[in-house]
This record gives sequence, structure tokens and C-alpha cells, in this order.
Amino acid sequence: MKFKYSTLHPKQNQLDSLPRLPFKLSSQINTMEVVDLVDSGATINVLPFDIGISLGAIWDEQKAIIPLAGNLQRSLAQPLLLDAQVGEYPIVKLAFAWVKHNDVPLILG
Repeated sequence: MKFKYSTLHPKQNQLDSLPRLPFKLSSQINTMEVVDLVDSGATINVLPFDIGISLGAIWDEQKAIIPLAGNLQRSLAQPLLLDAQVGEYPIVKLAFAWVKHNDVPLILG
């Protein structure tokens, strides 16, 4: 599968382009369209806090904590299972490390 390289802001130049994928994320409560960073070297999918909240997840109801590594090792994260759909492909379940802050990109590993 090929992914389109693009920037997030008009002030960025082509050297700032990264592979991004638009898709739909759904919970039992809400659905939203998002654009994520495709990181083929990542070992986990990462979901920023505000997207989880927008999908109706409640942080205090989660019971497990996921230990993260690298630049996220000091971040609290909890597992969150969501439905995802790219274009007209079938819906799949994706597990995310839902991070309790927003200064991380949405990452598909």
C-alpha cells in the first residue's frame, strides 16, 4: 500500500512531508474522520487524549496502564479499542495506547 506524503501546515515545506493516511475512527458513541502519521517502525498505535475524549472514551473508566518507551516513556497511556476504516475497505478493530496528553501525533504503527 502506498501512502501520500504531506505536511500539516501550509508554512511547512516538502522536506517536512510525512506519510499520512485519512481514515474514520469509531467507538460505540461517536465517529470521526482523522489523519494519522503512518510509522512502519512503530510497535504500537498512539491516540492523543482529545481524540479519545471526542470519541466518548472516559479516562477514569480505564483500568490498565500501558508502559511506553522512547519519547513517550513518561506518558500515561491506557488501552483503547476502536473501529477503523480506510476508504471503502472493511472496518477493522485497532488497539491504541491512549495517551493522557495532546502533544503527540495520532500514529499507526
